[in-house]
Amino acid sequence: MQGVATYQKRIGLFLSARRAAEIQTDIEWAEHLGIQAAWIPTDGARIDGITTLAAAAARTRDIMLGTAIVPTYPRHPLVMAQQVQVAAQLAPGRFRLGIGPSHRPLMQQMGIDLQNPMGHLREYVRILKALLQQGSVDLDGEFYQAHETIPKTVDVPVMVSALQRGSFELCGAEADGAITWVCPYDYLRETALPAMTQGAEAAGRPVPPLIVHTPVCLHDNAREARDAFREEHGSTLSLPFYQRMMTAAGYPDASKQTWTDAMIDGLLVYGSESRIADRLRALLDMGATEIMATAVPAGDDRPASLDRTLRLLGQVSQSLT
Repeated sequence: MQGVATYQKRIGLFLSARRAAEIQTDIEWAEHLGIQAAWIPTDGARIDGITTLAAAAARTRDIMLGTAIVPTYPRHPLVMAQQVQVAAQLAPGRFRLGIGPSHRPLMQQMGIDLQNPMGHLREYVRILKALLQQGSVDLDGEFYQAHETIPKTVDVPVMVSALQRGSFELCGAEADGAITWVCPYDYLRETALPAMTQGAEAAGRPVPPLIVHTPVCLHDNAREARDAFREEHGSTLSLPFYQRMMTAAGYPDASKQTWTDAMIDGLLVYGSESRIADRLRALLDMGATEIMATAVPAGDDRPASLDRTLRLLGQVSQSLT
């Protein structure tokens, strides 16, 4: 075991994919505020995250750009690698690829059956890392055949979405980082980080970064902050993967598909500027490498609430440098 590698601590921002021009403007604004990273998803038939970030590269200079996440099943890993090379060349040293199997109901809408998602994902990661980071791949696997070379390697970490212990262990063993979503922080400390360490030790490699999704609401009224969270994430618990994760985290009521106050308090960072700043730093001290914040506006003036939250994230981000 090579030990735990040292990674730069960052505050990043998750941006929902709407129109490409709006996302690019939001990324530029985040960079202006001092936020160090921007993450966007690729869901269903919505705009493609890799393409959008490749375009954003020309309009930004320092901000890190990442996908959280691109579903793997609809795309062969060689097709994914084609797109990634473009984004990496346009944003050298700044682009990070986050991938994952997505969720069974979403894939079934495309006529795709998730067979052995962990085995599939392990093979997918190995193909991408070999081709992008080493320049060639030669694999006849259970799920894919991949025999290809590229003219030049690219500096792109291949990160993976993780919810349950097995996926965190896989990230520790194979991926360049783990990306969470609505995971309670006690669960990350007690389950995710030990699983990543176990996976890394078994593979004889450093523990990779943990990117922690963190809903942030700059609002002192707890009830209104929780209600705002429910508006943003109300449908999440309808997905079985999240129900199982929350149950494993100690919240059996997740099976009822309703967010309780206790569940929300386990993962929503809300309150005053100082309270939020302290909690974000505590998460980084706990073992998170990077905060992937979603701004949750609350109260009567949502645009003003959103602006205050983003400015605070920029301030905390700059305090880390």
